[in-house]
Parts: sequence; structure tokens; C-alpha cells
Amino acid sequence: RIIRTVVRTFKYFFGLRFEVEGLEHFKVEGPAIIVSNHQSTLDMMGLMEVLPDDCVQVGKKELMYAGTVGLVIYLGGVIFINRKSTTSAKMVMAEVAKTMATDNVKVWVYPEGTRNCTGDLLPFKKGAFHLAVQAQVPVIPVVYSSFTAFYNPKTNLFTSGKIKVKVLPPIETKGLTSDDVSDLTDRCFRTMRETLFMLSGSPS
Repeated sequence: RIIRTVVRTFKYFFGLRFEVEGLEHFKVEGPAIIVSNHQSTLDMMGLMEVLPDDCVQVGKKELMYAGTVGLVIYLGGVIFINRKSTTSAKMVMAEVAKTMATDNVKVWVYPEGTRNCTGDLLPFKKGAFHLAVQAQVPVIPVVYSSFTAFYNPKTNLFTSGKIKVKVLPPIETKGLTSDDVSDLTDRCFRTMRETLFMLSGSPS
């Protein structure tokens, strides 16, 4: 909560405004998997605008060494995964599933797997959806509007702008099995992509 309060003040220095919709969808009983698109480190400010209590993030291990950003997310309780080791990643995700149940927490995952500021979505990796099905918990999609109008990822320069954030209704997984993961992933991808274009005013 301390980190959230500090990071939220950064938006005033950077001239960013956030318009948030759908926070009521976080009010599900029990654990959940939250998935969102990931465009740049600016996401961190947007994340702090909507991050529910009792929520942890899953991120790639390389972020631990990303200077100040790495320190902040480490102190924020991020669960780091070594994406280069399939065995390690699966073991971590299995532990995450147990932690979700015992500690009653929500887990935030970026299913694209890397930052992407193209104005579209990259194909989703299935890890988050396997986890949701394994734990039989809902998936809650969160979509940030495109940063392309005010952010240049090649130069890391940006001007002031407004970011729309929309929390979508939970997608239930009760009764689903591993055979349903692909369909669940595709369904979430389509819904989030349509929402991204709608929020950004881009043609689908």
C-alpha cells in the first residue's frame, strides 16, 4: 500500500491522467487470476490506480535486475519466474496455485509475456489460464488503452496523455479442464483485443 501511494503520485509529474471503469468486477469472493496487457513501465502507474488489496503479481526473473523498477516490484511482493526454465516456471506456478488457495489472494499476470506498445496485443501465453483452470478460479481481464499517441518506446520519450483502464467481468473456470485452456485463452484474447481497440479509438 505504501508503494502504491508513492507510485500513484508519479502521474502528476509525468502529466498522465487515468480514467478507470469496472472496479466492481474485482469484488469476487476468493482468489482470482487477473490478466492485463503490458505496454511499458508506465503500466506500473496504471496498475497502482486499480490494484486490489491482497493481490500479487507474476513477472519474469530479469525484472529483478532492472534498477529502481526492479527494487520497487521486489518490495511489492512480485513472484518471479524463470521463463527460460520450463520446469522452474511450472514449479513456481504450482506453488502460486497453493498460495492463492491458502492465503486467499488474487494473482496479476501479463499473458503477452513481454512489453508491447504497438497498439495491438501479442498472442497470449497459456500459463495464466492453466493456473486459473488448475485452481478453478475466475479470470478477470484488465485492459489499458494504447499508449501510442503519446509514448515512443524506441526513445522512451512521452508527452502528457490520458490512459483509459477497464476492468472486465470475471470469466468463470469452474468445471473446466486442461482441455479447455486453449478456448479460454482465445476467448480472453478476443475480448481484451476488442476492448483495447474500443478504448483506444482504433479500428478492429
